[in-house]
Amino acid sequence: MAHDAAHPRSHGHDHAGHDHGHGHGHGHDHGHGHGHGHHHHGPVDTGDWRYVVALSVNLAFVGAEVGAGLWAGSTALLADAGHNLSDVFGLAMAGAAAWLGRRAASSRRTWGFGKATVLAALANALLLIFACGAIAWEAGRRLMDPAPVESGIVMAVAGLGFVINLGTALLFMKGRHDDLNVRGAYLHLMADAAVSIGVVIAGALILITGQSIIDPAVSLLIVVVILWGTWGLLKDSVNLALDGAPAHIDVEALRADLSALPGVSEVHDLHVWGLSTTRAALSAHLVHARPDPETLLREAQAVARRRGAEHATLQLEPARLPDCPGC
Repeated sequence: MAHDAAHPRSHGHDHAGHDHGHGHGHGHDHGHGHGHGHHHHGPVDTGDWRYVVALSVNLAFVGAEVGAGLWAGSTALLADAGHNLSDVFGLAMAGAAAWLGRRAASSRRTWGFGKATVLAALANALLLIFACGAIAWEAGRRLMDPAPVESGIVMAVAGLGFVINLGTALLFMKGRHDDLNVRGAYLHLMADAAVSIGVVIAGALILITGQSIIDPAVSLLIVVVILWGTWGLLKDSVNLALDGAPAHIDVEALRADLSALPGVSEVHDLHVWGLSTTRAALSAHLVHARPDPETLLREAQAVARRRGAEHATLQLEPARLPDCPGC
């Protein structure tokens, strides 16, 4: 629902109100106007059931895989189990963050808990990197001292793992481009599917050649694949955690659109940041010579929404104010 009514006032300062816009129609230069345009689409349905299903299936599989890895003496299987366990933690965080993100704002947390989805995406990326380090360490040890591997068991368990990981990853196909948190879960599960396929190939090669050194060598190759896939997630989640502009918003194009509005002579103090992995906000000062600040406010809010910022706080200034010397 969108509340963009602009109320002209000709007195004092306006107080920051929620879901409305203020345009001051002062006849003298020191007058200024704040416009708060908040456009809420309602909570994004992140599909909590997906996290519960993926979590349950993966947790059961981790238990089976650890047992099989110990019995077969396969680092690749144990590495896969370790990675799957990090996956379970990652899914738990992503699911909890999705649930938190839907909780209402309070007087203490005026933006709500949306940022939890950013923290979960960041933790997911770090967890993947940590898991890679553990796999690489164990693989390196096994390269120095190769041990016999029960390749038949390894192939069977890893094959089952591939089916489970791919199946649960497909649950997160929808929304992965729009929500970094969902993308974290999707990447985690697809990385697991890649690991499982790698382990199946390693088992087959060991069966054919009898060379058990293939097991840790494939583990190291898997690590490279996971790190390659994790880099984008880490970069984007760090950016949002630092209140950077979300990747889908072109800030310079947004600035140009606001500057191009009729009567606007300058746009300064423009800030764009992510409220969660799916929602963005902006604030800006617009210096203008318009006799109709209400209409300008509506036009600027429309620009903000079109560019992907659903929550806009705009200050309208008939002349540049001295409150922003560093802008």
